[in-house]
Amino acid sequence: MGIKSDRWIRKMAYEHGMIEPFEPHQVRHGGGDAGVISYGTSSYGYDVRCSNEFKIFTNINSAIVDPKNFDENSFVDLVSDVCIIPPNSFALARTVEYFRIPRDVLTICLGKSTYARCGIIVNVTPLEPEWEGHVTLEFSNTTPLPAKIYANEGVAQVLFVGADDVCETSYRDRCGKYQGQTGVTLPKA
Repeated sequence: MGIKSDRWIRKMAYEHGMIEPFEPHQVRHGGGDAGVISYGTSSYGYDVRCSNEFKIFTNINSAIVDPKNFDENSFVDLVSDVCIIPPNSFALARTVEYFRIPRDVLTICLGKSTYARCGIIVNVTPLEPEWEGHVTLEFSNTTPLPAKIYANEGVAQVLFVGADDVCETSYRDRCGKYQGQTGVTLPKA
């Protein structure tokens, strides 16, 4: 068992479509003076980008957050190059990249330090063997100030952990409820 390298990531992306669209190197420069928050292949992972589709949590309807009976009115939809998350609130987004996880791999995703150092926590659950889809990202603004998220730039790093044995039952085998998700996907009971 071990974390997969940049060579393995490139091979799996090119030969098996594991990540689409795929950036084989780390991109650190872009438009404007500030550049971009890096994305693409790193030494032992892949830095994913946030798309321009956001769902920003709102309490205007005084809804209760219930994962078994989720009220879609708890979010305001936004399509934009930036998302401003209110203080002590959160937003959902999705990755630009579509993933196809191999049967002998589990991924762990961690937020990038650029956001963490601003009090913005990126949460993603592990991507299980044979799961595929756009990854839904949760951004928590832990600060008392509004926080900005940039679309089409790096937000989190996915680490690919290879198993010694192939799992007996994969996410696809279980017909997982988030299999093949596209867009920002809300909780399903």
